[in-house]
Amino acid sequence: MKILRFFLGVTRKDRIRNEYIRGTAHVRGFGDQVREARLRWFGHVQRRDSEYIGRRMLSFELPGRRPRGRPKRRFMDVVKEDMKVVGVRKRMQKTGLDGGNSPWRPLKWKAERRRRSMHVFISTSVSSVLMSVSSQAEVGAPGVVVGVSVDGAPVWCEGIGYADLENRVPCSPQTMFRIASISKPLTTAAAARLCEEGKLDLDASVQKYVPEFPQKQFDGQNVTITPRMIMSHLSGIRHYEKDACKVKESMEKAKRLLKVPVREDDKAQAATEKNPKDKESVQPQKDEDFASVEFYLKDKFESVTEALDLFKDDPLIFRPGTTYLYSTHAFTLLSAVMERAAGRSFLDLMMNMFHELGMVNTVPEENDPIIYHRSRNYHFNKKGRVVNCPYVDNSYKWAGGGYLSTVGDLLLFGNALLYSYQVKDTDGVLPGFLKPQTAIDLWTPSDKTGELWVRDGLYAQGWVVVEKGQKFGQCRKRRHYVSHTGAAVGASSVLLLLPSEEMNERKGQTFTAPQGVVVTILTNMESVGLSSTALKIANEFDKARSL
Repeated sequence: MKILRFFLGVTRKDRIRNEYIRGTAHVRGFGDQVREARLRWFGHVQRRDSEYIGRRMLSFELPGRRPRGRPKRRFMDVVKEDMKVVGVRKRMQKTGLDGGNSPWRPLKWKAERRRRSMHVFISTSVSSVLMSVSSQAEVGAPGVVVGVSVDGAPVWCEGIGYADLENRVPCSPQTMFRIASISKPLTTAAAARLCEEGKLDLDASVQKYVPEFPQKQFDGQNVTITPRMIMSHLSGIRHYEKDACKVKESMEKAKRLLKVPVREDDKAQAATEKNPKDKESVQPQKDEDFASVEFYLKDKFESVTEALDLFKDDPLIFRPGTTYLYSTHAFTLLSAVMERAAGRSFLDLMMNMFHELGMVNTVPEENDPIIYHRSRNYHFNKKGRVVNCPYVDNSYKWAGGGYLSTVGDLLLFGNALLYSYQVKDTDGVLPGFLKPQTAIDLWTPSDKTGELWVRDGLYAQGWVVVEKGQKFGQCRKRRHYVSHTGAAVGASSVLLLLPSEEMNERKGQTFTAPQGVVVTILTNMESVGLSSTALKIANEFDKARSL
């Protein structure tokens, strides 16, 4: 224990129990390991034929009294105590073997077997999905954590690999990653809440709340930028690239890549995962993002209003409301608008929302505080080796990509929105975090967003939406789902919500919201494509729901 405490940097003054330290280091006590080995051997012997010498020796008794000085407890006495500790019992059959059934089983086995039947199918299905994905494209991420919930209940949360390669700290469901642009759906949910409270007008000019933001012009004419335009990336404000010509060339190149003709969807997904410049693995202009100097800012900004100085005097790339242009800087302007509308700092506003949602492990990524279970961040250098990412300060983009979170918290957020989207005012149940119509508005795509990095996707208000549809008979069908990916320095992420179709097909029946599958994947490696993997996992769990 002293060695474990030394490596974890924990002293006796911290008053942390040994059990917690063992669990953090994934180390069990020596006594537990001996007990497990002893019971494994005993169970192996009990499965043998009744004439087996080892089984006969367990019941062998020497005649007479035991000599003095010998141990008072025998081996079977210790085994019986072990079985009481772990909660198992011995079931002896008269004929020895019973057709392959185990002669000793855990208590309440039948109930456990029924409970695990669905989990076994799910684990097998998801394992096959992960194997197929890994065989197509190995991204080399040091660590990844996957979280899945079905109908509001978490059913799978697992960490794979390392959160810290140098210190060999394994990933776990408690590991906190940079969620990157998944911060945008969090911000739009808070903005929608302010709109419901009557504090924010989404169609008003941003100068109404932030007068220090200059009046913008395009082609010599004054134009109006509204919060609703920002939430749908229609404001015309630049992203990380300042040169308008380079931005337009990059957008044209992305459109050409999206329109590559393919015959089968599976082949298209496999091809895009192999190609580092594909439409799914990264958002448009992603390569340019990682080449931008602003992406690696190390300066700390004391407020979101101060962060406006980075771009407020730059010209617009497009006329507001006409052309889709993904912009993280625009969400910084949105955070300033929300701050003035709420009458409190933006971080206080968001932390209050996280408290209401129960997202206790979601915090702004500040470098000074000690944040337990924080993951390190990695990327590939020019030689293809995994190296540490440079230091960055994300205080200039809290709203667009500045938070740390866990898969558990993101599942809570996804289920809260799914509940708000599906619950009805006449159901007689608790209301959602947002009103049903507000949630519907958040997931209503804009017709001017064009083609995105997700096949058939349109951008709504902080979400990429794929609408249900089918172009031709007996051909591919599209399921309705919403998602958002994230790409940051040394991190990639995705959050996907797949609502259930049964609520629309069986209108006469009553359902308890939320109904559907929520999937989130977080990793500590940049430039990792996760959208198709998340969709495959969601489809597998959705199939298991009907069993």
